[in-house]
Amino acid sequence: MSSETKIAKHLYFSQEGEERHSRPAIRVALAGIIVGVMVMIVTMCIVVGFKQTITQKVAGFGAHIQLVSFDNNNTYDLQPIEVSDSLLSRLSSFEHVAKTAPFITKPGMLKTDSSFHGIVLKGTDYWDFFRQNIIDGGVPEGPNQVVISQTVAQTLGLRVGDAVNSYFVDEDDIRARRYKVCGIYDTGFGQFDDLFVVTALHDARRLQGWEENMYSGVEILVDDIRYIDETADRIYFATVNHMDENGYNLYYVQTLREQNPAIFAWLDLLDLNVVVIIVLMLLVAGFNIVSGLIILILDGVQLIGTLKALGANNRFVRRVFLIQAALLIGKGMLYGNVLGFILVAIQYWFHLVPLDAATYYVSYVPVVFPWGWLLTLNILTLVVSMLILLLPSMIITKISPAKVMHFE
Repeated sequence: MSSETKIAKHLYFSQEGEERHSRPAIRVALAGIIVGVMVMIVTMCIVVGFKQTITQKVAGFGAHIQLVSFDNNNTYDLQPIEVSDSLLSRLSSFEHVAKTAPFITKPGMLKTDSSFHGIVLKGTDYWDFFRQNIIDGGVPEGPNQVVISQTVAQTLGLRVGDAVNSYFVDEDDIRARRYKVCGIYDTGFGQFDDLFVVTALHDARRLQGWEENMYSGVEILVDDIRYIDETADRIYFATVNHMDENGYNLYYVQTLREQNPAIFAWLDLLDLNVVVIIVLMLLVAGFNIVSGLIILILDGVQLIGTLKALGANNRFVRRVFLIQAALLIGKGMLYGNVLGFILVAIQYWFHLVPLDAATYYVSYVPVVFPWGWLLTLNILTLVVSMLILLLPSMIITKISPAKVMHFE
């Protein structure tokens, strides 16, 4: 252990609990560091949790990546493509692809005796997302069964077990079907809950009158949302200019961000908010740290004079006080992390802070623990704090041993 560190630790720990004129000001500086770190921790956990939750919900309705016909008209009434087992196997072989699932979508309308509602009928055999959000009943286990959202159920006055008429319009035909409600789901994502009615894949294909292996497209889920764009690029270059098995349609690859640009543009604004909050908190913490260092220097001005009189140079004395300030910063960061993690853990387990689901797509503030980001945030805070201290520590170089020996 260096001499500077020994002196700094002696000064720091020997003053613990002593009533000195600088002690309240040091506590204020310490409190500022604690609050700043705590706010940054909570903000990071909320924003990352919010983005992950919304992304997972959007992906639940449309997957992370879709492979559809190049003749895509940006509606849910897609041209069919031929999806062979070899194509599904090829898609599943790409790195980070966790699941592939063919799907069929068809816009239509549900009608009861007293009301009607526009919907998109989605046929799928991948039910994991909807099973997690079903609040009554279950997924289809027989023909002509559908799962509707709680929003649609309330609008049309439907319950599990009720029958409902549906109508689907083609260019020269209207197709009518009668479905039985087997389940009701609620994701809290009103924009999609109000739209999607889900049925078995074979029922949707029969409605369309398509042949075996004809689908609207293939949904592709990745094992880590960080690799969505990278995986989509790989699939694109592997399928670009390739026609389906019948030689009719070219393939087109689109990500959930491309399918829902408005939602993700809104989420991108959260990143800017995080940057603004972190910068502000670093400035607040930095101001408190500088104040604390200046107080430590003024409080130890006689020590500075003594050390210089004994032959210590400015660099040695600066290190003593920078190490002492680093101990103060470390204490503040430790307490700030503990308090921040406690607050996040309480919200994670008990959901005490609610949100308006109609506005924010979730009924409570979602939080996660992004350990990598939190570690980076702590390192950044420590580095920035120490850099901020370099300039005010120059005050030590201006202190003359001859004058400070009489300083009171």
